[in-house]
Amino acid sequence: MIPEELHRQLARHGVTASDEVALREALEARTETYTLIKLAPWPARRWQCRYRLMMRDKIYDAQSAAEAYALGLLAVLTTTSS
Repeated sequence: MIPEELHRQLARHGVTASDEVALREALEARTETYTLIKLAPWPARRWQCRYRLMMRDKIYDAQSAAEAYALGLLAVLTTTSS
């Protein structure tokens, strides 16, 4: 699951998916490349996140893979709609 606010922001761009697979597929349809890393326990404690998505020159920290995909997707959608 992704946070409700993030879900609302995606819905404003027409994305209603909230599960990991659908968010990943939506992100892959809109970007050429990204890297998702599941952090080991010590960096997860240090950075207070469990997943890190790297895309272009940005890094998105999240508690779940679905949230990481949603953050990356929102960034792509925000950039293309501006």
